[in-house]
Amino acid sequence: MADGVSKPETKRAIYPSLAGKRVIISGGGSGIGAGLVDSFARQGARVGFIDIQDELSLGIVAGLDAVEHPPLYRNCDVRDCDALIATIEALAAELGGCNVLVNNAANDDRHSIEQVTPAYWDERMAVNLRHQFFATRAVIPAMREAGGGSVINLGSVSWHLGLAGLTVYQTAKAAIEGLTRSLARDLGRQGIRVNAIIPGNVQTPRQMQWYTPEGEAEIVAAQCLEGRIQPVDIAAMALFLASDDARFCTAHNYWVDAGWR
Repeated sequence: MADGVSKPETKRAIYPSLAGKRVIISGGGSGIGAGLVDSFARQGARVGFIDIQDELSLGIVAGLDAVEHPPLYRNCDVRDCDALIATIEALAAELGGCNVLVNNAANDDRHSIEQVTPAYWDERMAVNLRHQFFATRAVIPAMREAGGGSVINLGSVSWHLGLAGLTVYQTAKAAIEGLTRSLARDLGRQGIRVNAIIPGNVQTPRQMQWYTPEGEAEIVAAQCLEGRIQPVDIAAMALFLASDDARFCTAHNYWVDAGWR
């Protein structure tokens, strides 16, 4: 993968229904997002993604130049709501519509309760929660025109575990599960499915900065399964939820955490 995270050596499912689908992904420049861009592009989907990391994002595009539909990258800070909506709408127009939206962008910087100011609270909610609602609203017309679609929100196992130093992040991630169920109810009769993926601790370069080898060993020991979750494992669930095989899956959480609860 472009971000240096290895893929497990295994055969992966191919979903014929994803070929040619128009997919928009936020935070696609690194980590889980890079795995999502790579996996959807290799399914033959037309992928557009946003991020603020130009070098990493352009590297992903260059690494996928041989796929049928090389992905489109646009620089966009999800904290700027007007720019977010305009960029999502423009990407949908360039792709010829939108069948799948993956709301992945997030930032899990550690913080103490004493460090949280009202401005910090608002900024963290903007980067971890607010954009999921407004990006979804921006693609509703395109999905309605296509006869339906799939919205996939990325949550987090962290608030279920009650990890330390993440109060504001975990508040936002908890809210995503409520947002998912509410959107699924309101959009279901328009053929739009809305689900959440709840990743465990995924081995990405960013996450590696927080953990020593001993810390990683503790994570694995707390899981039911051996090994470290990779971005491709999260992407595998997203591919299923985006495909026609999941046509009656909506309003639910899908865990990919190796049993780390």
